[in-house]
Amino acid sequence: MGKKSRVKTQKSGSGSTSAGTPKEMMNLISELLQKCSSPSPSPGKEWEEYVQIRSLVEKIRKKQKGFSVTFKGSREDFFPELLAWALENSASTEGFEISYFPEEGFGLKATKQIKAEELFLWVPRKMLMTVESAKNSVLGPLYSQDRILQAMGNITLAFHLLCERADPNSFWLPYIKTLPNEYDTPLYFEEEEVQYLQSTQAIQDVFSQYKNTARQYAYFYKVIQTHPNASKLPLKDSFTYDDYRWAVSSVMTRQNQIPTEDGNRVTLALIPLWDMCNHTNGLITTGYNLEDDRCECVALQDYKADEQIYIFYGTRSNAEFVIHNGFFFDNNSHDRVKIKLGVSKSERLYAMKAEVLARAGIPSSSIFALHCSEPPISAQLLAFLRVFCMSEDELREYLVGAHVVDKVFTLGNAEFPISWENEIKLWTFLETRAALLLKTYKTTTEEDKSLLEKPDLSFHSKVAIKLRLAEKEILEKVVACGKAKREYFQKQLEEGVPLPKYEESNISLIENSGSESKLPIILRKLEGEEIGEEELKMTEVLSDMNTNGDVHVNGNSKQFNGTSAEDEKILNVEENAQTTEVKGTAEEVIMCNKQHS
Repeated sequence: MGKKSRVKTQKSGSGSTSAGTPKEMMNLISELLQKCSSPSPSPGKEWEEYVQIRSLVEKIRKKQKGFSVTFKGSREDFFPELLAWALENSASTEGFEISYFPEEGFGLKATKQIKAEELFLWVPRKMLMTVESAKNSVLGPLYSQDRILQAMGNITLAFHLLCERADPNSFWLPYIKTLPNEYDTPLYFEEEEVQYLQSTQAIQDVFSQYKNTARQYAYFYKVIQTHPNASKLPLKDSFTYDDYRWAVSSVMTRQNQIPTEDGNRVTLALIPLWDMCNHTNGLITTGYNLEDDRCECVALQDYKADEQIYIFYGTRSNAEFVIHNGFFFDNNSHDRVKIKLGVSKSERLYAMKAEVLARAGIPSSSIFALHCSEPPISAQLLAFLRVFCMSEDELREYLVGAHVVDKVFTLGNAEFPISWENEIKLWTFLETRAALLLKTYKTTTEEDKSLLEKPDLSFHSKVAIKLRLAEKEILEKVVACGKAKREYFQKQLEEGVPLPKYEESNISLIENSGSESKLPIILRKLEGEEIGEEELKMTEVLSDMNTNGDVHVNGNSKQFNGTSAEDEKILNVEENAQTTEVKGTAEEVIMCNKQHS
């Protein structure tokens, strides 16, 4: 966001402590690791755990004050060097310049007219920092031994960034020096600023993000101090929590997937220069040219000289933007709140409802979304609610008889209700559910708007309140929509209006009244699954710790932490660790993971 860099300081000394002994620091690290590796707290105790972890982290940060590696001068001082480096390595540098914008911070500004869909920016592979370049760097020996690095490309990139930042001869230094010195993700929020996120749907992810980052730091602190393959890393004498937080945030706000050189797989990458572009609504306009082996970006729209050049980061909600990117986007046409719904297994009609849902490709329990757009529910959620509210007779019509397969394809189509009674039930249910969710917030919409008018409100506090307000406004819209729909269908029932009929031969092409595809519902991905794929939070990766919080490295029988080889345990990496990475294809670079520059 254009913050100033601090004076470069790199002090030596085991454990990077400015107060206390290495042993005292290691004891604090062990305590933090043990605390962060404990089972999840019981409902209602999450804040208490967060405060306890934060207290330990602040103790560590206090001891490490002044030991992080930073660069002398302001961030913008290094932009000319970045552009010169880009030009030297065959990247595009004409038609734009790096400029400061009051709302978004630094970004790209057109210096000439650029037409929509015109190729204006390309960055060759050799300039990118990738998991592959990390393997071939000083980090390689440790990577070959550590299961966390092997399983989680984002953590590998974070350490790649730290190692290269500490190397005065690094090829990527012109890029690294232009990265923000701090970020606006919740990892940088003060405790009172996080308080504003209480009751929001983002708060649990904020807790997890903080806990996972602290645990990963404690784990790798021990690894760096004890593992033979870490002895040559430039982090041995300077690896602070602030260093790791910075690296994690740099990757979290900027990582993307690109194809590997053979085009058969995807790998995580940081893309210099291009990641200066800020976000706006639109379409993905960045791809990867395998023939020329470079990332390419075409203009999202026409730009005149002196206008800011934007790109589209992806269909992310504001909760995702706040958690993973560090900003709130006021005009987010893809904003939404999540809602978890399921058919109770104790319900008498459970088996019938589950079967109908299965035929439609919908699980009996899932996370859906309520949208800020019209209609506020997707075809998938409409189909689920219709089945959820079906009577026994209605369920039979979708299980036995002629054309039952065809009828399934109309479940998500708003134009063809099952019955007026069913529509009344589902909209009544949705109205009630949204109203109940609204009651979980501790402030009203009016109170939030009033808070936002306070002149002394911090940027982070403002972001948190905006998110809280946006969630409530979506829920209020759903309540109003549910009420209007309920009353409309009640009137249809009372007036005896006949149900709309459909042409059975055309069922597979029936289009929902919203912006849904013309594909049958069963052929479309569930929205809940898409939300899960988009999330880029730092996941839990350390689930097998011994009682002392000692860390043992996979595949190495040597004693590192005072325990015998027989007592060593292998770190158990969760199978879903890769969900922290962006989903993409060999043809696309999906930009849904970058902070405003």
